[in-house]
Amino acid sequence: MTVGTGVITGVSISHDDASVEQLESAVDGTQRSTVSLLLDQPGVEEAFVLQTCNRVEGYVVTSEYPPAREALGLITDGVAPELVVEMDHEQSLRHLLRVAAGLESLVLGEDQILGQVRDAYEDARSAGAIGTLLEDGVTKAIHVGERARTETSINEGVVSLASAAVKLAGEERTLDGATGLVVGAGEMGTLAAKALGEQVDHLLVANRTVPHAEHVAEQAETDASAVALDALPAVVEKADVVVSATGSQATVLDRETLSDAGQTFVVDIAQPHDVAPAAADLDNVAVRDLDALESVTDRTRRQRAKAAETVEAIVDEEFEHLLTQYKRKRADRVISAMYESAERIKARELATAMEKLDLDEESEAIIESMADSIVSQLLAAPTSSLRDAAEDDDWSTIQTALRLFDPDFGPEADAPPDFVADMSPDEIPEEMREEMPAAVLDQLDD
Repeated sequence: MTVGTGVITGVSISHDDASVEQLESAVDGTQRSTVSLLLDQPGVEEAFVLQTCNRVEGYVVTSEYPPAREALGLITDGVAPELVVEMDHEQSLRHLLRVAAGLESLVLGEDQILGQVRDAYEDARSAGAIGTLLEDGVTKAIHVGERARTETSINEGVVSLASAAVKLAGEERTLDGATGLVVGAGEMGTLAAKALGEQVDHLLVANRTVPHAEHVAEQAETDASAVALDALPAVVEKADVVVSATGSQATVLDRETLSDAGQTFVVDIAQPHDVAPAAADLDNVAVRDLDALESVTDRTRRQRAKAAETVEAIVDEEFEHLLTQYKRKRADRVISAMYESAERIKARELATAMEKLDLDEESEAIIESMADSIVSQLLAAPTSSLRDAAEDDDWSTIQTALRLFDPDFGPEADAPPDFVADMSPDEIPEEMREEMPAAVLDQLDD
């Protein structure tokens, strides 16, 4: 997919306004399957979906906004309107940059979100949903995330939900001499195992696929072993602290499993929940979820506030670069039309001249080379001016260039040129519309 026009529309449901349960209600399928569904909606040219433990977001590229809002209903239908943040083109782009930089995370500056954005990008690419607009936007967001973590200290200290969960457990329970249990061997489970392994004397890692659990256990800095997920009833009894982080759609720790576990502290950082709600009523079990991590993440947020100011400046800088990049590409469409027009005239006049002259191949080549050089030199200055005009939103200059160099766009034209036809009505500046013939305007408005 190589669509280069249109606008981006985004929606975000995040921990800022929604609880874990409300976030779960917005998730229906994988990132890739949701992207594919969005791409099938009328008018959608590109799509990108980001689903994490504390946010669900969707972005689509359309020629105008109404079809985008309707398509994004696949994500927002069933979610209370007050929990949904709707974003236009520039808001979507800036928000993506902030998300990848960690400025929108529950744990300010956490590292995991950058990997999640990369994974979401690959999911969308594999579904054929990434075109020119989202390619530039998402890759710019990844670049900003990398700059934030290499040029500032925003990711020092507690850098993930998993490490925040272990920190919370250490504040409410004594981990020295304890046995820890991590349920799940994915990215979040791996981070939890590394963090918990630094605090406890023995670590158990439970996963549906035991070799994966063994791989995670090997990375822990303590005595660690792996078990199958169906062994949970037995190993929970041995654990003092449990961090559960599977990707299961069903609960893996029910009331019955935990009822005989003895005094156990459980932090559930999975989405959907790994721990059944009924387990929270057990006297011997203390269950904490993502909402309970606020106390830990608030302290981290205060510590990283100064670094965040620098990251905000990086976002501002790169956002302006991104807008300039988009404008230059749009100018390049006009420049391309200009060169195509010049090439048609050059080819026509060369053919006429060659018919009148009796030249050998070497002489013809010299004349053709001279014609190429004349075209390049004549168009060099207009090319530079058009790019400057696009950056300055000087549509009057671009309009003049279209009228001069596109023979199909003038007072007698009955259809807009490709450059204008690919724009949504809302994108066409008023000064450009004033110069267009009535027949062209009627087609655009239709």
